[in-house]
Parts: sequence; structure tokens; C-alpha cells
Amino acid sequence: MDSERTRDLMYTRKENKMDSVIRGRIVTPDGILENGWIAVQGQKIAALGTGPAPQCEEVTDYGDRLVLPGIIDGQTHATNSTGLSGFAPATASALAGGVTTIVDMPYDTPLPLDRPERLNAKIAAIAAHAHCDVALYGTVTAESALDHVDSLIEGGICAFKISSFESSPVRFPRIDEALTLDLLEKLAGRDLPLGLHNEDQEIVRARTAKAQAAGRDGIGAHSDSRPLAAELAATGQFLAIGQATGAHAHIVHISHEEGFAQVGAFAGIGAAVTGELCVHYLCFDPERDGDALGARMKVNPPIRPNAIDGLWRALQRGEIAFVSSDHASWPIDNKLGVSIYAAGAGIPGLETLVPAFFTAAQARGQDAALLTAEYLAARPARFFGLSERKGTLAAGLDADEQGDFTWDAAQAHDGLNWSPFDGRRFSVRISATWLRGKPAWNGSEILLAQGSGQYLRRQGQGWFSTH
Repeated sequence: MDSERTRDLMYTRKENKMDSVIRGRIVTPDGILENGWIAVQGQKIAALGTGPAPQCEEVTDYGDRLVLPGIIDGQTHATNSTGLSGFAPATASALAGGVTTIVDMPYDTPLPLDRPERLNAKIAAIAAHAHCDVALYGTVTAESALDHVDSLIEGGICAFKISSFESSPVRFPRIDEALTLDLLEKLAGRDLPLGLHNEDQEIVRARTAKAQAAGRDGIGAHSDSRPLAAELAATGQFLAIGQATGAHAHIVHISHEEGFAQVGAFAGIGAAVTGELCVHYLCFDPERDGDALGARMKVNPPIRPNAIDGLWRALQRGEIAFVSSDHASWPIDNKLGVSIYAAGAGIPGLETLVPAFFTAAQARGQDAALLTAEYLAARPARFFGLSERKGTLAAGLDADEQGDFTWDAAQAHDGLNWSPFDGRRFSVRISATWLRGKPAWNGSEILLAQGSGQYLRRQGQGWFSTH
């Protein structure tokens, strides 16, 4: 339910008795409602306001804590190490991090989501295992080509994703430019995004071989072996194909200000393009953190030195569509005891997304609460066609308590129990999460059982029809 409809309901239903009321500092798109309340009826937000609240069965008062809309993590890999049962720990971790919806990538163990039977299996796994709500990406492969695109769209997927770099010939294959063009032409006019993992394969492989031949290792060598040129080359070519077709071309993780400048330039000539930022690019620098973290901070594209200030400038220029975690469910054994080139790429991030982004924004003197609500809730809801249910105090409500705490990855609910954020000081913690009017996390334990989450189909308008 969007904020305009919610305001209307504040007047039309205020006299009705509600199921429950949540009190606190309510974060809305227009600002914070001090001494505010949200009234819940039938698992939906029925009204919100300040001062005296409607009559209800139960009141939960969070005092001066912030109440944010349910967070939407627009990029997760819940099933890439344990298969579809991995939804259970990933979605438990999501609720503990204030995330009520995850958007899961199509590169599953063992097979990518490129056909209806795999979509059906994943939907069944959500029904059996998920604690929170789940929306899904689909993909295409050289084998399936465009054969199942219409069926996947009819099945409710919210976006497609492909890769210009092949991490695995089966699970995570490279898609060539000819099939990319075919797919973008197929999607043109639908306002359905096609996301790209944006690294040029030839450049990366050549530079990796060069670094290995020179005997270089470590996180600094990893960044050099996947240079910014590889990222910009893949980004530019993909955006150009998107420009030619008129389809929505989206870059799923940009690591440097120059990448967002590319997006801004293409948007400036009328192309339907967007770029996404993962929160770890705002929080780590290999020159500062590399010695301590090593492979624990390895992601692809790499976290680049001296990039953080530029990424904040890109956000202030409006070039960033939204911010995600890119949560990867790899165990720590995948990182240790091998060279940086053999170590797995990706980090856990569902429980640290909100605290990390909020803390980083606050340290920059930004209005952290409003930025968090916009970039971690409202914008991804609109992007993925979920704004009829999510994004602005809809479906799930998360209360964030303001107060320093140190993140202890051993206490995480993701089944992985490691993180590059381990031991880092955050300025906020998630003290409660609500999902469709029900308490889901109370600050110490998950309150909803497996199977409580729902599969969310893409609905209504998308990014370019509402932006």
C-alpha cells in the first residue's frame, strides 16, 4: 500500500477498531512522524498518524526508536552453496537484519533458473523453507535461449539477470552479446529489467594470468586482476545494446563512480538504464582493510581502493537506483587456505545491510533514516514491481533502535557465522521486525516458522513507468 493510499485510510478507517498499533518514530517518505503510530488490520497497514491512536487489540510501543518500512534486499544468493533448502537460514538472517523481502538471484546450486520447472521448484522451496517474503530473478542460458522467457514472466519473476563473465559453465555461465541482444529485444516494452554481472571476460582472464605469472597474490592483486577497465567495458557495451533496443538495461553491481557516470551519460541521451550499488563498496577499502580481511572481503567486481567518496557523489547525483547486500551463502572454508584467485567471491550481508548503510550515511552527515527508507525499501520496491505491497510502510515494518553495538558474526542467523563486518561498530541495531502485521524478530530470536514467507510475483508498474 503506497503512502498516498495510507494517508487516505488514516481518515476513512480511524474510527474502526484495529488489530494492533505500533508506536515509535515513524519514517515516511515525507519525514519522520514523532510520537507516531501505525495501525494494522488484516495483515495490512490501515492507517498512520501522530498523537492519539485508534482503538486496537494490542499496542506495541517502541518509544523513541525508528520504525522503517520493511527492507527489500534486491540482490541475494540464498541457495548458491546448499541448494534450495538454503532459503531457511538466509531468510531467518534477513528478518534479523530488518529485511522482510529478499530478491534472489537465478544462479542456484546446482542449476540456473532458466525454465518453468526450475521456477516451480524454487517457489515450492520458498513455501517450505522461507521465513520472509521472496521475489525471484530468472535467467537464460545458451541451451534454453529465449524458449522459456514468456513462461518465466507469466510465472511472476521480477527481473532477468545474465553475466558477461563465466564463473561456472553450468551454474553461472557467460551469455554472449548476440543472445544479450535477442533477450533485450524480447524484453523491450515490458519495463522488466535485465541485469548484468559486468566484467569483460577476456580482460579479466588475461590480467589474472599476468598477475599470477608475476607471483602476485592477496586482495590487492585481486583488484588489479579484475581492473576497472574490465568493468567499464562490459558496462558500456551492455548499456549500448540496451540503448539500441529500448529495453531496461540494469547493472547489478557497480564498484566505482565512473561506472555510475556511464549510467548517467546513457540515461542523459534517453536510454532506459539503471545502476545498483552494493553496501560493501561503501564500507571497505583494500588499502585500509585488505591486510586484516584478505579474502574475507573478496567480491566481484572487486572493492576498489579510494572509491568510497566517489560512490557517495554518485548517490548524491541520483545515479544510483538502490542499494543491496549481494548476500552470498558461501561458508568461510571457501575463502581460506588458497590463493586469492581460488578463494570464493562473495560475502554474507543480510544482517549487516541496514546497520552498515545507516552507519555509513550517518557518518557522512546524511539523513540516514530517510536515505535507508528510500534506497533500501521504496526504490527497490518500485524497481522490482512490488510497490503495490512493499516499500513505504507496507506489508512489513522494521523498528531500528539507535545505539552503538559491535557486530558479532558468530551470532548471525545465516548458518555461515562469518563476515568482513565482524567486530565493526554500527550506530543502529534492529530491535524488531514485523511481517504482514506479525512480529517476526524481537531482537534476540526469529518468531516466524519456516514457510511463513510468501513468493512475491511482479505486479503493476515498474521503474520507468513510475519514475
